[in-house]
Amino acid sequence: MHHRNEHDSYNYVSNMSRRESLKWLGLLAAGSAVSLTAGCTKALEDDVAVSAKEHWPDLDIKPVTAKGYGQDPNLVMPPESPWPLTLTADELTLVAVLADYIVPREGAIPSASELQVPAVINEWVSAPYEGQQRDRIKILNSLAWLNDEAQLRFKKQFVALNEKQHREILDDIAFLNEQTPLQFQRIGKAFLRFKELVLAAFFCTPEGCKDIGYLGNVPIAGDYPGPSDEAKAHLDQVLAELGLSEYAYID
Repeated sequence: MHHRNEHDSYNYVSNMSRRESLKWLGLLAAGSAVSLTAGCTKALEDDVAVSAKEHWPDLDIKPVTAKGYGQDPNLVMPPESPWPLTLTADELTLVAVLADYIVPREGAIPSASELQVPAVINEWVSAPYEGQQRDRIKILNSLAWLNDEAQLRFKKQFVALNEKQHREILDDIAFLNEQTPLQFQRIGKAFLRFKELVLAAFFCTPEGCKDIGYLGNVPIAGDYPGPSDEAKAHLDQVLAELGLSEYAYID
């Protein structure tokens, strides 16, 4: 990630074109349970335990009213600018800082912000579709919560904190489980959705695929060796359990 001390200033600026970010929006929707379906009703947060110690921004988020471009977007040549992007420069920078904690640079694999993941998140929360607008509410409230928490603990905005201070806050919210204190459960649940989107966007990129060892359409030198004996045995077992042994692998 971008290593800075608390006196450094950092502003994320995307160099991704709208056409490119719209392609990633379609890929992200295709690979998730949140499709591009019409409707922008304000979704209520899921019921969560509330603690007297909890603070929540509960922003009055105005719905996006722009018109979408259909449920089957053209991923090859999408329209140039079908709706306005909605994250402010400060919000986009905060998204970039958080994304790089989730996916930092590791050797030759770039960080999330280096792969323009924040621009894809901006496209996602700006899209005028029901699922994306539910995520918009979660993410905007999460960004505001982080700044509120940074002010409460350190009297500064989150991006102005140093790495140790960042991690002190993130460690309280980024690992949601049954041990998470009640005051961090609501933000923990919202931040979990943010993490899912960052990771999904990252693994949509060629570099992200490489990071998990996915080769894609890579030619094999020489004759195709076929599946290993172990793979064939496993397939045969699964097919037998499903009552589909007639489809078992035959040389």
